Amino acid sequence: MSFYAQSRPHADRVLGGFQSLTFGAFFNGLRSWNEARVTRRELNALSDRELQDIGLIRADIERVALKGR
Repeated sequence: MSFYAQSRPHADRVLGGFQSLTFGAFFNGLRSWNEARVTRRELNALSDRELQDIGLIRADIERVALKGR
């Protein structure tokens, strides 16, 4: 019982931000993260020449992946 009493304030600080998080917001965030991950993976698979053809350079990949967020 004393472990629970001692760890509870720490757990409340760590998990405090999740109290107002709804399932919809959680899944929307998860969907956005996955779409950015897929975009990054697909753009990284292109050669520098292919990226240049669509007007991008490697440094633009992160910006493009996060644009939808």
